[in-house]
Amino acid sequence: MTDSRSLTYPSDTLFFALETSSGDGHRYVKSLYDRGVRSFVVSGSFSCSDDLQDANILYVESPLAALQTLAANHRRRYDVPLIAITGSRGKTTVKEWLNQLLQADIEIVRSPRSYNSQIGVPLSVWQLDKDSAMGIFEAGISQPGEMAKLKEILKPEIGIFTNIGPAHSAGFESIEQKCREKALLLDGCRSIIYNADDPLISGCVKAAPEMIGWSRTDPEAPLYICDVVRGNGRTEFRYIYKGGQSAVLEIPFEGE
Repeated sequence: MTDSRSLTYPSDTLFFALETSSGDGHRYVKSLYDRGVRSFVVSGSFSCSDDLQDANILYVESPLAALQTLAANHRRRYDVPLIAITGSRGKTTVKEWLNQLLQADIEIVRSPRSYNSQIGVPLSVWQLDKDSAMGIFEAGISQPGEMAKLKEILKPEIGIFTNIGPAHSAGFESIEQKCREKALLLDGCRSIIYNADDPLISGCVKAAPEMIGWSRTDPEAPLYICDVVRGNGRTEFRYIYKGGQSAVLEIPFEGE
């Protein structure tokens, strides 16, 4: 647990006292102890008082790094395919659509809500267990260096790069730098799915055994979007996948 407000099972809880821009988890150790929690991961600056005499206090250099390392090792316990989704927009939507399409046939673990941060990804991965057959997780970043940590946790087989735009760009020197950082998540994937019409994304994504670029302009693309018709709250796509027959998909949205 990282949020003291979400306490449910005190005796089974390991609390990571994270220091973030909005607060310091070390401030809540005593109150959680009084509510029954006995195991805590803290930084070296934490002073353990006599009031915590029967608690398990684990001192680490960084509670966040410890959480991420623990999650990475947990992920390696389960040899299941994992889909990782990054991009400026649409990550949660794509994740939920994939879950709806696959959940009847596969036991899926996925990120809760928009858990795609340095904290959210390890908490999401912790849901993997022996019954999991596939994982679908989001990965978002706000500054350079963060995606390498998420990639180490997730180790995805399939990577999806939805799009690139100005959202959450304050921590980057340029949109090009942000695109390169996001593309790090896909390094080593067996399959990469991306927007082949975007030269920036195409230039940042490294080759994989299966490259599935979608395009609205190139008939030779693995996924060629032949036509898009919007109206009455719906959008109809006509497409050709890997040279097959033309097919139609309709979704109940009109947004780009």
